[in-house]
Amino acid sequence: MTPPRVVIAGASGFIGRALTDAFRADGYEVATVGRAGDAVWTDPGAIARLVDGADVLINLAGKIVSCRYNDAHRDEILRSRVATTRALHEAVANAERPPRVWMNASTATIYRHETEHGNDERDGITGEGFSVDVATNWERALFAGELPATRRVALRMAIVFGDGPATRILLALARLGLGGPQIDSWWFPHRRYRGIGPRPTGPVWSSWRQTSGRQRFSWIHIDDVVASVRFVRDHDEIAGPVNLSAPGVTDNRTLMRELRRVARAPFGLPAYRWMLDPAMAVLRNEPELVLKSRWAVPRVLTEAGFAFRYPEIGPALDAVVAVRPARARDLISR
Repeated sequence: MTPPRVVIAGASGFIGRALTDAFRADGYEVATVGRAGDAVWTDPGAIARLVDGADVLINLAGKIVSCRYNDAHRDEILRSRVATTRALHEAVANAERPPRVWMNASTATIYRHETEHGNDERDGITGEGFSVDVATNWERALFAGELPATRRVALRMAIVFGDGPATRILLALARLGLGGPQIDSWWFPHRRYRGIGPRPTGPVWSSWRQTSGRQRFSWIHIDDVVASVRFVRDHDEIAGPVNLSAPGVTDNRTLMRELRRVARAPFGLPAYRWMLDPAMAVLRNEPELVLKSRWAVPRVLTEAGFAFRYPEIGPALDAVVAVRPARARDLISR
């Protein structure tokens, strides 16, 4: 018998590699779309041939957000997500045998800065500004038009723990001695977080919030990302936005305490924005990673019966270090 086929766009990243291994283990033929692979973005005909007859389509494509949000990076972060999603949308719309399910990456950053209540997929409140505008335009491209034969799911991922850029940045902060709570405070206003796209939202100049290191931090272990994707694949009743976030949301102080523990950092200085912004510039990242209060609740998954392997942050970070000790030491040393 011909094995089912999954098409994974953006398969070269650490999430894409994990999903590629998982689907192959499940007996799928894996085809990839990217700058290299079975089809490239500049060849819409090849993309159409891969998508036609595929059982599952997964899109993870987009420029990595682990960078400073200068104008060139901002434009490419948005363009790379919307353009690739539109290209796949066209392929699905024109397919004689379209995929039965299309899972497209999105982000839990779509929700507003929240310290009082969690945001689920049904009642969550959308935020404003650059990262939110990227997410809303991304999802708008996914859900545009009618694709009656294809179930569409937006995977609103929280920060993913594993051998990925966010984990490396957080461990690096701990090892640099900045492993105490990250505290928002005044800093010179800038325009990096201003809205983007056809209908930009939010203020032009940056501001700050007094959270004292109690901002919420939503996260998910890479193993639960893979398990969630398999679960969504196999449950035809799930469609629309799905939060990929562990139920055990933590706050920044707890996050940094756990990072110090696994990094074996003897101390961690509190880091105010005036300290954090220059440090993150050296690390080529944005302080938004740890200063925004992200609180996403996985209501769709839990109500459908999904069981998280790592619902709490401590065991999740232990697993990151324990799986490949040599690699983990390398991550901590960066």
